[in-house]
Amino acid sequence: MQTNRILLEKLKEAAASVLPITGVVCAVCFALVPVDASLMLSFLLGSVMLIAGMGLFTLGAEMSMSRIGAQIGAKLTRSRRLLLILPVSFLLGVAITVAEPDLQVLSANVPAIDKMTLILTVSAGVGLFLMLSMARILFRVPLRALLLAFYALVFAGAYFCAPQMLCVAFDSGGVTTGPMTVPFIMALGVGVASIRSDENAKADSFGLVALCSIGPVLAVMVLSLLYPGASGAAGSDAAQPLADTVALGRNYLSAFPAYLGEVAVALAPIVVFFALFQIFSLRLRKLPLLRILVGLGYTYVGLVLFLTGANVGFSPMGQVLGSAMVRAHPALLIPLAVLMGWFIIRAEPAVHILNRQVEELSAGAISEKAMGLSLSVAVAAATGLAMVRVVTGVPVLYFLVPGYALSLGLSFFVPRTFTAIAFDAGGVASGPLTATFLLPFAMGACTALGGNVMTDAFGLVALVAMTPLITVQVMGAICVLAARRRKIAPVITPAFADGEIIELWEAC
Repeated sequence: MQTNRILLEKLKEAAASVLPITGVVCAVCFALVPVDASLMLSFLLGSVMLIAGMGLFTLGAEMSMSRIGAQIGAKLTRSRRLLLILPVSFLLGVAITVAEPDLQVLSANVPAIDKMTLILTVSAGVGLFLMLSMARILFRVPLRALLLAFYALVFAGAYFCAPQMLCVAFDSGGVTTGPMTVPFIMALGVGVASIRSDENAKADSFGLVALCSIGPVLAVMVLSLLYPGASGAAGSDAAQPLADTVALGRNYLSAFPAYLGEVAVALAPIVVFFALFQIFSLRLRKLPLLRILVGLGYTYVGLVLFLTGANVGFSPMGQVLGSAMVRAHPALLIPLAVLMGWFIIRAEPAVHILNRQVEELSAGAISEKAMGLSLSVAVAAATGLAMVRVVTGVPVLYFLVPGYALSLGLSFFVPRTFTAIAFDAGGVASGPLTATFLLPFAMGACTALGGNVMTDAFGLVALVAMTPLITVQVMGAICVLAARRRKIAPVITPAFADGEIIELWEAC
């Protein structure tokens, strides 16, 4: 009964995320841009599958992935052996990222690069930087120093990266901080931080997502040396009209076997890894083990539904709508993107949790409403800037370099916990709908304008992940100023119970 209640809550959260953008698309198609009726029906069916898939997936990830991460993290910390913690962290980072649904969607849209090659490259980047993150916690290395060093390396490498791959590299960093990886690596981080007994240990458990999102960027930049001539053609074919509902059903049913196999392959590494740990080290009792196995089942079914709905129904509508808007109402392209960005971020369940965390962190100096408004403005601005790039062809570095320079500059003036939360919040903002709908929307518009998809459309996820870095730290600066005016010390670290996993990442 409790599982059914939680599943209902997850389905409601998924519906709150998907239905606003579905409503906007329907309104645009009925009032401004006519689309084929079969495409609209396929989109609506895809929306239903996305809701069901996201609900089952998030429930399964909480029941299985978070618990696996917590159990393995606790076991590793008890060993207190650095030579065990670091390689296991790398393997776990690779295994969990392979199954990340946002990465699966992105890799399917990237042309001229083998899908599995891109997934494994990004996963290796996450694994390396998860290992680095564990070492940072153990050796008490300041997060700001690492962020400054690695972002300097990222932007230096950007000038040597093939232009066709640069935006894909930055987008890869955004999609890896999704509902599969974030709860898992945060559970590991909290476990490793528990080794330390100093007052900064819990604060240092923030920032893992921030570092792990840098690894894929550098990894794909290295991959670009092998794919310097990647074309700008769209990653998927234009949606074809379907003759009737039978053809629509066959279109979905024919896709299921492929995704059943892909998801099985994606989940296999983490399942095998957990099985080995269970046999040789964990030895969980029957009930906890059964709960994890049931969670893995929910995760599998949810991921299959999510990917099928996204790739068969949702993403094609995004491409067609973007292309049709350019042809019918080009002046409305940017305002429509801003509107969709506003609704997507306001409907993201993890964002509401983030807002509550910041209100608690600031002792009420920053209200949940103010934080929500700042994030809505940030993501709406990011999607608008992404469409500006599609229309004008302005290089993504013209936005990312000053944006990250401002973000890193702000880190010198705000409490360090706000900096860590800000960089982690970028992953929260770039949720599942960004990769499944907004990116294909930009690709469709770019193709209709005759632009290069690789250089002009990709980069949208990177912009969405960047803007919260600024707004959250600005909120932190406001907190400090408000505290100084009241002549009290700002509250910068909440009191968490020992071993508690911070709620911010539970609904990602």
